[in-house]
Amino acid sequence: MVVAGAAAAVLAGWGTRADLWSFRVGFLLLQGAVIGAAAGGLLGLIGVWRTRGGKKRGRWRAVLGVLLAVVVAGIPAMYMRKASTLPAIHDITTDPENPPAFSAVAPLRRGAPNPVEYGGPAVAEQQRRAYADIQPLRLETPPARACDRALEAAREMGWEIVDANPAQGRIEATATTFWFGFKDDVVVLVSPTETGSRIDVRSLSRVGRSDVGTNAARIRAYLTKLS
Repeated sequence: MVVAGAAAAVLAGWGTRADLWSFRVGFLLLQGAVIGAAAGGLLGLIGVWRTRGGKKRGRWRAVLGVLLAVVVAGIPAMYMRKASTLPAIHDITTDPENPPAFSAVAPLRRGAPNPVEYGGPAVAEQQRRAYADIQPLRLETPPARACDRALEAAREMGWEIVDANPAQGRIEATATTFWFGFKDDVVVLVSPTETGSRIDVRSLSRVGRSDVGTNAARIRAYLTKLS
C-alpha cells in the first residue's frame, strides 16, 4: 500500500508536467497517495510492533514501509501546513506600489487562470505582512553591467529566457517548478540610481490561488545570487 502511494505521488506530478491531466487531477491523485501511504504506514507500525523483541521475518520490511510512508505523506503534509500559514496570493514583487509589468511573456499566458495585471493594494498589503523582506536590490554598479549580471543570474537559476532588452533594462523569463511543472513567469527591471542600479523583480504564477511561498523564495534566491 505504501509503495502504491509512493507511485501515485510520483505519477501525480509526472502526469501534470506531461499535460496528461490538469493540476487539479494531479492534486486529487496526490491526496489519494497521502491517504494510501498513511494507511500503509499504520499497517507498518502494526507490523513493527508484532515483530518486536526478535529477528522475525518481515520486520525490516515493516520498518522500511513506515519510513517510506513518512516521506510520501510527510512532504505534502508539510506543504499543506505551510500553506495554512501564508496568504493565498501568487504574485510577489519587490515593488508593490509600481510592480514591473509583463510584456513579452503576456502572450504565453493566454488561457492561464491568473491574469498578468497586479491585484492592487489588497495583494500588496498581504505581501507586506508575510514577506516584509522582499525589497528592491541596490547595487553600486552601472545599469548596463547590472543588466548583464541580472541576465547571467537568471540563466543560473535555470529560467527559460523569453526576452532580454538591455536598452530597457528588462528581462522576462519563465521558471518551471520541480514536481508538478507549474509555470511561473518572472520579470526583472534594472533602473539607474544616483550611486548605481536598482533591481526590481516580480514573480507570478500562471495557475493556483496560493503559491505556498514559491514566488517569494524564488525572488530571494535570485537577489542573493546578484548580491
